[in-house]
Amino acid sequence: MIDKAIPYGRQNITQEDINVVIAALQSDYLTQGPKIIEFEKAFAEYVGSTYAVAVSNGTAALHLCALALDVSEGDKVITTPITFAASANCVRYCGGEVIFSDIDPATYLLDIDKVRALLESSPKGTYKGIIPVDFAGRAVDLEVFRKLADQYGLWIIEDACHAPGGYFTDSKKENQNCGNSNFADLAIFSFHPVKHIACGEGGMITTNDQVLYEKLLALRTHGITKNETGYTNSITFANGNDDQSTSYPGWYMEMQTLGFNYRLTDFQAALGISQLQRAEQGIGKRRKIASVYNVAFKNTSFVKGQSGVVPGHAYHLYVIEVEDRLGLYNYLRENKIFAQIHYIPCHLMPYYRQFGWKEGDMPNAESYYKNCISLPIYPTLTEEEQQFVIDKVLDFLNG
Repeated sequence: MIDKAIPYGRQNITQEDINVVIAALQSDYLTQGPKIIEFEKAFAEYVGSTYAVAVSNGTAALHLCALALDVSEGDKVITTPITFAASANCVRYCGGEVIFSDIDPATYLLDIDKVRALLESSPKGTYKGIIPVDFAGRAVDLEVFRKLADQYGLWIIEDACHAPGGYFTDSKKENQNCGNSNFADLAIFSFHPVKHIACGEGGMITTNDQVLYEKLLALRTHGITKNETGYTNSITFANGNDDQSTSYPGWYMEMQTLGFNYRLTDFQAALGISQLQRAEQGIGKRRKIASVYNVAFKNTSFVKGQSGVVPGHAYHLYVIEVEDRLGLYNYLRENKIFAQIHYIPCHLMPYYRQFGWKEGDMPNAESYYKNCISLPIYPTLTEEEQQFVIDKVLDFLNG
């Protein structure tokens, strides 16, 4: 019998994590210090991108990506309805229009055939971009999405919040890490406590595009730049109308666009660096837990979903589909197993219904939602706890 509560996900904080945060708190910088750059460089190396920009959370990351790509009033952007609302909301923050496209029921990912049909049914130029989501940790095949996007002049933001350490295999049989930006213009990650890398809150944007990188740096900090090669005011003005001046003074900066305060703190970055060092260990444990679930549910007629081995899956979530989802959810909670539902389809949220979205628009997503439930999966889940979860799921479903 397990007495303590078992959540669907949770952070793993070690003594080393605590030590590095204390050291950061005792340092000269709590924010805008050296740990930010150190974290950015380490994360870029981990995923294989050229640049990384640390921000305050995953939602901020999405918002800045939309701003950097100049999403504006009336721009139409395609995304999946099975995701956290932020994947769509970032478009609305900029005045754009969210166009949902249905999922592939076998993978739960944005269905490229449905996206292609959507694009083919409208004149070129109708849509501006696509935001695919590596839902549950399963990597989107961005190579095929890139080819489609290039045909229609679209940009791609990869929402990889669920998938640091995940990958897909491209047409050359090479593994492409989530967030390496080889096919997406920008990719984003979250460091919320239930994610693979926890900073309390926090996010990261990765890209291989220097122009976008420099825009993100300014947008993250109020639209302010201290890069004098891009200054527009004169040296004379900067120095207080001193005509003898030949260089900009050390204090000078320029706000050149309307940005935000979306910065990450140094102590969060220190925690992120420490967590990143255990990232592969954590993802290995997640894959092991998933494999145990796969075996436990393999021969059951009443469980379907992401069973079987999926190469490159980062297993942020382990999702199954069952007929009596509400009954199972309540039964698990009675036994202190706090499974969760991911996600209510975005297009049926009251906010998005006002734009005309309704039941029946996304049949695959809606069918998935009726039966989906996410079981506990996180690196510190013990074998005993997982077996307890499995036993309770089977007890209920076996009647």
